[in-house]
Amino acid sequence: MTAIRVAIVDDQQLVRMGLRMMLDAQPDIDVVAEAADGHEAVAVAAAGGIDVILMDVRMPGLDGIAATERISALEGAPRILVLTTFDLDEYAFAALRAGASGFLLKDARPPELLGAIRSVHAGDAALAPRVTARMIEQFMDAPAPADEAKIDVLTPREREILIAIGEGMSNDELAAHFFLSISTVKTHISRLLQKLDARDRVQLVILAYETGLVGR
Repeated sequence: MTAIRVAIVDDQQLVRMGLRMMLDAQPDIDVVAEAADGHEAVAVAAAGGIDVILMDVRMPGLDGIAATERISALEGAPRILVLTTFDLDEYAFAALRAGASGFLLKDARPPELLGAIRSVHAGDAALAPRVTARMIEQFMDAPAPADEAKIDVLTPREREILIAIGEGMSNDELAAHFFLSISTVKTHISRLLQKLDARDRVQLVILAYETGLVGR
């Protein structure tokens, strides 16, 4: 089994040490790098050899949101899981739009964090439940965007699956709801990602709301 290669980005050394101790105790996770600010994080990501980055938000120099945007633009960029003490909507939304695959608070329990790392490495989303709930509320209150042309390329079934993803259904729930096998669900999701030029499941959720398929 190949271990998930993780980089920890946080300006507090004690936080990095605590995370490293927990992650290195896992047989399928290997902490291969650390960084104390956004500039270091970009350099570490550009050097390669990393699968998932745990990214703090508030850091001196270049913050985690700006670093996430720069890293996401790299070819073969690692997945980014934003991990912060600040339970604020603007950070969650900015991180996801910048290219993060997940957003967790630092008060998350170890099993939740470990599960999130494994999920984003597998290409799924990982969002703190209370952040997800408020994200849905905000999109429902926001005006619908004018341009919905990007979803015109979807088949009726693909639209249905995108809506279900936007509503938060997991792969198992999608399979049960549409009477499909898991492999077929994964095929549909792969096609959605390709057709919509989306990086991962998080971007599909955002797109479902931005185009008005969900929340109107």
